[in-house]
Amino acid sequence: MGITLKRAYEAPSSRDGYRVLVDRLWPRGVSKEDAAIDAWLKEVAPSDELRRAFHDGKLPWGEFRRRYLSELKAQRDVLRELAERARKGSVTLVFSAKDERRNNAVVLKQYLEMLHR
Repeated sequence: MGITLKRAYEAPSSRDGYRVLVDRLWPRGVSKEDAAIDAWLKEVAPSDELRRAFHDGKLPWGEFRRRYLSELKAQRDVLRELAERARKGSVTLVFSAKDERRNNAVVLKQYLEMLHR
């Protein structure tokens, strides 16, 4: 049980459990069949404005994180359902960012774990 993170470019595994794409855009070069995504929650991804500012280097990580957490508050109902699913089984948040330590999935995982308690 719990929440894990995985890049969209990594092969799916039976240990992934429920696979959720948490990006607003579909990962380039990945077919829907190869991705094996159970749900695509575009609405929990950062807004286009926030995503672009961070990727263009206009926002430092801390500011991106703060603003994204603020945006996530509007999605509490969807996120509570996802946190509940993680209580019962494995959930993998799938993302396409190159930086595996600083991306929206990392922040989302922390937020879900907070709801999970």
